[in-house]
Amino acid sequence: MIYSEQYKEHIEYTFSAFCKIVLRNAAISAYRDFGRKQKHEVSLDYLMSETPFEPFTTDSYFEQYDKPTVFVVKGQKIVVANKRLADALLKLSEQRRTVLLMSFFLGYNERKIGSEYGKSRSTVNYWKHAALKQLRKEWLKSEHEKQEADTL
Repeated sequence: MIYSEQYKEHIEYTFSAFCKIVLRNAAISAYRDFGRKQKHEVSLDYLMSETPFEPFTTDSYFEQYDKPTVFVVKGQKIVVANKRLADALLKLSEQRRTVLLMSFFLGYNERKIGSEYGKSRSTVNYWKHAALKQLRKEWLKSEHEKQEADTL
């Protein structure tokens, strides 16, 4: 189809008007969002002037403890440097701790652990899941105690 020059010009003006409207609405939305954020944000300079102490943070991810805990399983030493994990593992029964250490640190599968204890793979799977559940419970308990100690 052949369009007249007048129709092509009309299409260009219409498209130009459409683009201007879209850009105008996008700018209004951006200013509205910026204003909403600005209403709820607090300046760091304001916080620094209002607090009597210097804000700081410390990371304790890579802290090494004086005495890492060593567990001996099947004649192999397993060193646990994380104090909270070691404390939670110590609260488990000997069998549950051994099953977890054999599974996660020594790389034994459930069938191999079962042959060590003379039990089936499904029994070892049950032991492992029960031990993980108890370990999670102990871990959360120690985390809760740590938070209480930090708030005091």
